[in-house]
Amino acid sequence: MTAAAQAFEMSEQRDGELAQLAKALGHSARIHILRLLLSRDACYCGQIVDELPLAQATVSQHLKVLREAGLVVGDVEGLRTCYWASRERLAEAHDLLGGLLADSVEVDARGCD
Repeated sequence: MTAAAQAFEMSEQRDGELAQLAKALGHSARIHILRLLLSRDACYCGQIVDELPLAQATVSQHLKVLREAGLVVGDVEGLRTCYWASRERLAEAHDLLGGLLADSVEVDARGCD
């Protein structure tokens, strides 16, 4: 594999990861849930529901999206699940987004010529 092909593959992987994170953060309720979890050590789903004007099923669906992106971790404790924000994954998201923004600043702004 050529160096250019390896660079493209790495870029494709990073871009896919960033897209998954953007999708997970693409709803205001999920942002609110994430902020809530970051302000506490952990919460049960019912505690999150008490903070939002959303049904329990809706909150559970939002938590599922956040878990799939790795932004939230859940630990089953009997009949309940305790959730917390993954600060490690948020740091990765920060780095990925920072890389995208840094790349955009470094690009020559000539246009598409």
